[in-house]
Amino acid sequence: MGGRVLIALGGNAMTAPDGSASPDDQHRAIGRAMEHVASLIRAGHEVVLTHGNGPQVGNILLKNQLAAHVVPPVPLDWCVAQTQGTLGTLMMNALERALAPEPVRVAAVVTRTLVDAGDPAFQDPVKPIGQYFGEDEARRSERQGQTWRRFERGWRRVVPSPAPVEILDASAAIALMEAGYTVVAAGGGGVPVVRGADGALEGVEAVVDKDLAAAALARAVQATDLVIATDVPNAVAGFGTPGARPIEAVTVAELRALQAAGHFASGSMGPKVEAALRFAEDGGERAVITSLEHIGEALSGNIGTRVFRGVEN
Repeated sequence: MGGRVLIALGGNAMTAPDGSASPDDQHRAIGRAMEHVASLIRAGHEVVLTHGNGPQVGNILLKNQLAAHVVPPVPLDWCVAQTQGTLGTLMMNALERALAPEPVRVAAVVTRTLVDAGDPAFQDPVKPIGQYFGEDEARRSERQGQTWRRFERGWRRVVPSPAPVEILDASAAIALMEAGYTVVAAGGGGVPVVRGADGALEGVEAVVDKDLAAAALARAVQATDLVIATDVPNAVAGFGTPGARPIEAVTVAELRALQAAGHFASGSMGPKVEAALRFAEDGGERAVITSLEHIGEALSGNIGTRVFRGVEN
């Protein structure tokens, strides 16, 4: 019997290869992803799933803008909750199909992630979300209180991305796992909430990094392994240089040194490496970064970037 494995699915597992996110594209992509997940379950692993939601939230934000004169736009925490429900349903259906005729119980938990209201990220919104627009649209949105920045491809909204403090509904996920369910939780990093002076929770206009939330969820549900599924087989040291090399088995200390040397871009591999490091540092047995099609081999062999606290065991 394998251990308890948390699999964090990136955006490439939720959309077509070209990034298209039509309903049909998402059905097909999630169906392919769940075939890989099903192979792990058949191999005896207890699986917990989490996922990205960037394209899906971007679509909701675009609808907000286009329909603002007809229906009130919804806040960002609502957008994350909506995508958790939609993608969770698609993943439940697809995993049941992939495992048929074997009996399987799958549940998706709408999950809140506690963040600190004093997190410096709220004073420095840098996380780009949604689509690119021209300057006129950006300026119009800024007058409505949003923050926009100019990038190479155009203007894009940026929002705070505070660090996850606690996955608040992890206990619900654990109860379902103990009852025999494969659980989908903390999609899109979780619905970001802060706790007020009276102890009540309130959603905020922010997004939590999905990889850092995955590490927090993995710790909370006592996963033995964290697998971050992306679109490349390994993290790479010296990416884009003649000395580029794939990182395979590596200790926390070795990977921290590469991180400090600037090998991982903050907008792409950086959060995945940080999530893997946090999980291993906090007692996880192994963190793996690899492509979706290699997740089974990564747990049974020598594929992917494999992060250990000490020497490989």
